[in-house]
Amino acid sequence: MANNNNENENNIFRFKKKKKLNITLILFCLILVYSIIVGIIYLRKTHTVRYEVVEGALASNTIYRGIVLRDEILVDNTTPGYVNYLAREGQRIAVGDLVYTIDETGTLNEYIESLSLGENTLSNKELSEFRTDIINFVHGYDPSEFDDIYNFKYSLKNTVLKLANSKLLDNMSSASEGAGAVSLQYIYSGNTGIISYWYDGFEDVLPEMITKDMFDEKEYTRNQLLSNELRGNGDTIYKVNLGEDWSIVIPIKKGLAEDLLEEEYIKVKFLKNQNESWGKVDILNNGDDTFLQLSFTNSMVSFVNERFLDVELELGEETGLKIPVSSIAEKEFFLIDEAYVTENVNDTYTVLMQVYGEDGSRTKSAVSLEVYYYNEELHKYYVDDSLLSPGDILFGTDESTFVVKDKGSLIGVYNINKGYADFKQITILYQNDEYAIVKSNSAYGLRVYDYIALDADSISDDQFISQSK
Repeated sequence: MANNNNENENNIFRFKKKKKLNITLILFCLILVYSIIVGIIYLRKTHTVRYEVVEGALASNTIYRGIVLRDEILVDNTTPGYVNYLAREGQRIAVGDLVYTIDETGTLNEYIESLSLGENTLSNKELSEFRTDIINFVHGYDPSEFDDIYNFKYSLKNTVLKLANSKLLDNMSSASEGAGAVSLQYIYSGNTGIISYWYDGFEDVLPEMITKDMFDEKEYTRNQLLSNELRGNGDTIYKVNLGEDWSIVIPIKKGLAEDLLEEEYIKVKFLKNQNESWGKVDILNNGDDTFLQLSFTNSMVSFVNERFLDVELELGEETGLKIPVSSIAEKEFFLIDEAYVTENVNDTYTVLMQVYGEDGSRTKSAVSLEVYYYNEELHKYYVDDSLLSPGDILFGTDESTFVVKDKGSLIGVYNINKGYADFKQITILYQNDEYAIVKSNSAYGLRVYDYIALDADSISDDQFISQSK
């Protein structure tokens, strides 16, 4: 009996303990996998940046580049020789004023070049001439107009030579002894006006002669006249601008020309010096091209060295709903005659369309449509093409029929107030490179505080919107 008990004690069986499921770990793994999947979908999905429509205004200012026209005459040389200018460019000269000298032999010019410059002093008046040139250049400098640097260089060079020649004339007797026999002629002005030392072939151009080809500056040539250079008989020696009356001619579109016909004067800002003036308006129709001529009676001397001038036209200020240009899109719609569209009391629209049954029979069915615009001139509705197809037949109340075929385009934006892209027609009042002012409270358009898609190119019709501010 004792043995049996021992055997029973030794025959003990051990069962494997069942492992319990860790619910917490499983839930954590599921949440982690879900978060990763959602994150990947979110990163790969295109998000729509929204823009809140606000009331605003834009100044209807437009920058144009125009051709400057003045009453100019070219003066030709009558005696061959070396020219030494004594009148400062931009200076007003009167009849009988000394303009330049002619050294026929060139000996005086050689003597001037051989003189040591030494140490010289300038009077306050002479320093004032340099200050005026420098200040005008600094205030009107535009890095994109590199030719202005050369014009400034020539202007300073002529000023320096003019001052040197003036001092030489004050001591002509000693200079003549040093240079030997000198044949020097003094040339006086025969006109009154502002003197300049350049020409370009536009001196005789009248406003009615302007063409668009003249605005191609690649074909433009400017000839600079420098002191102490040899000139032949009949060569252009200088130019006189006879009066303060001058004008700018600008190419414009015919639509703008029609709007400006009612304006007598326009406020103009000159970008070169930021000064403003009022220009008298004239519209020129030169062949197929339309130009705006702005005439002035002052400030001509400020631009005496300019043929092309940048101006900003201040045409007023437009107010309305301000939206980004990037939000504007163009979409096509079917054009449906108003006689075949029924407007319901709850601002919904229906058409009576021919449909086919399973057995091929033809019946009439009322179809609800969304109207995006009504053209009062054409008496047609712009309706969505999602429920219509070319060739569909619509019925009128008098049993007449209309075949769906014609399409028209509308300019608009995508409204995303309801979480999907809904096209809304807009009327643009004014637009620049960044923003547009559109008409507010239009029947089919926007309202203030509406949300629209900032980038219209990334949106498709009825797209569900994942928004980001």
